[in-house]
Amino acid sequence: MGATMRVLTRALDSFSLMLPYAAAALLSLFFGMFIGQAQAENIQNDQRIISIGSSLTEIVYALEAQDRLAAVDTTSSYPEEAAKLPNVGYMRALSAEGVLAVNPDHILMLEGSGPPTAVDVLKAASIELTEVNEVYSPEGILEKIDSVGTVLQLPEKTKALKAKVKADLDEAIAYAQQHAKSLKVVFVISEGGGQTLAAGRETGAHAVLALAGATNVFANLRGYKPVSKEALIAAAPDVVMMMSRPDSGDQSEILKEPGFNLTPAGLNGNLIVMDGAYLLGFGPRTAQALRDLSDHLVKIAAKSDAKS
Repeated sequence: MGATMRVLTRALDSFSLMLPYAAAALLSLFFGMFIGQAQAENIQNDQRIISIGSSLTEIVYALEAQDRLAAVDTTSSYPEEAAKLPNVGYMRALSAEGVLAVNPDHILMLEGSGPPTAVDVLKAASIELTEVNEVYSPEGILEKIDSVGTVLQLPEKTKALKAKVKADLDEAIAYAQQHAKSLKVVFVISEGGGQTLAAGRETGAHAVLALAGATNVFANLRGYKPVSKEALIAAAPDVVMMMSRPDSGDQSEILKEPGFNLTPAGLNGNLIVMDGAYLLGFGPRTAQALRDLSDHLVKIAAKSDAKS
C-alpha cells in the first residue's frame, strides 16, 4: 500500500510540474490560430481584384467587398462609385499590359472577355484568374454569385445574397408571366448605314424577352445578326427594343427608318429603351429589370387593346 501511495504521489508531482507547460502550449496554440486567422483575413482584405464584366462588379458590391477592387472595365458603370475606379478598358478589347499594370492579385473575368490573345497572356501570367461563365438564366446568375463569393472567401454573405436574389427572381418571373401579353419584339443592338443588327436566340436579349413572356421575332437566328428591311417587315414586330445610348440623340427616330416604319411597332410608335447593363447584365438587378420590362410591355399591350 505504501509503495502504491509513493507511485501516485510521484505521478501527481510530475503532473503538477507539467501543468504550466501544458497550459502554455495550449495558449500558444490558441494565439497562433488566432493570429493566423487574423493574418489570413488581412491578406484577404488586402486583395487587389480587377473585375471585368458589369454583373461581376455588381456582385462584388452586393457582397460589400468593393474595398478590394483595384480596377474595373468600362461596362462596370453601376453603382456610380464603380465608374470612379481605375479602368482597364472595354471587356472585349482588353490590353493585357493595361490590366497587368494595375498589379492585381486576382482577376475576375466574365466569359466572352477578349480579345483571345490578351486573355491568353493574362492566363499565362503569375496572377490568379477566375473566368466566370455567362449563362443567361436565373440559375446562371446564382452561379455567378457563387463564383465571385468563392474568390472573395465570403461564404455567409454569398449564401445570403443568393437567397435574396433567388427570391427576387422567382417573384419577378411570376409577375412577368402573370402579366405577359405575348407581344412580338425585335431587339435592335445597332442600326445605321442601312444595316440593322438584331438579337437572335442564345443571347441575353432573347433570354430576357422569354422571361418576360414576349416573343423574339428573330429567334430563328443565332446570336446577333444583320437583318434586311424585307425580313423586318415580314417579321412584323409589335415592339422595337433598344439599349439606351446617351450620345445617340432621339432613339425614337428608328421607328421612322425604312423597314421599321412599315411594322406594327413603327406604325403605332411602340419603342422600349432600357439601360443595357441593367437589362442584359444578368446580375443582382435582373429581377427589377424584368419587372420594369414587364410594365413597359403591359402598357403597350393596353394601348393596342384600346385602339382595337
